[in-house]
Amino acid sequence: MSGTEKTEKTKKMKNPVTGGKPGTAGRPVGRPRRLDPEVMVATARRIVEEEGVAALSMRRVAKELGSTPMALYHYVRDKDELLMLTLSGTAAAFPRPELPEDPRERLVAVAAHMHDIIGRIPWVLDILALGELTDRNALWMVEEIIDCALACGLSPARSVRAYRTIWSYVYGDLVFRRAAARRAENPSRREFFPEMVTGEDRAELPRLAEIKDRWREYAADYETVEELDAIVDGLLRRGPRGAKT
Repeated sequence: MSGTEKTEKTKKMKNPVTGGKPGTAGRPVGRPRRLDPEVMVATARRIVEEEGVAALSMRRVAKELGSTPMALYHYVRDKDELLMLTLSGTAAAFPRPELPEDPRERLVAVAAHMHDIIGRIPWVLDILALGELTDRNALWMVEEIIDCALACGLSPARSVRAYRTIWSYVYGDLVFRRAAARRAENPSRREFFPEMVTGEDRAELPRLAEIKDRWREYAADYETVEELDAIVDGLLRRGPRGAKT
């Protein structure tokens, strides 16, 4: 058999793995595995829900999907965009409450609703802690709070600051509650506040030393809506609508 004949015979032989096609398992070399964006987002959300934001990475999601990090970049620019997508739709899963017509009462009701829904999905706190990431479906609450503040006589600047104050309270309270719940599930032999305050501190911390034994009793009688109501009262006293600040 001549060299030419051997070459022609070799060309006709099929590779037992690829069936004579280029690449592996019949797939051309270099073509990235096609991903389902919904599955990708659902995978990212599961990781965040079960293990927290710190456990999420493009590499981790790719591994879960049997793909490569580079393949994910065909769908999202970076981890922040992926986190934005995990947030998408979370607020829409909760029906909007019936809101009162009075702008002041409406403002309190919207703030209370915001506190309630985020409290039910605490993993969202970790994403929101990263900065400007948010769920577009939740922006109606921001719109309502600003609109109500304006209707109550605050200037645009003070309305924005009022929203930031309300959001700071909502976020901070939920972070505190989650920390308290985590500590209750895993009690430590160490003394935390207020137990760390003792009689020896009476000279320096007289008020705390006096009430520390009833601190938890007093703190238990705490209603979020009542506190939001008090915060709104203070915010609405800040000035007329026409003020620049």
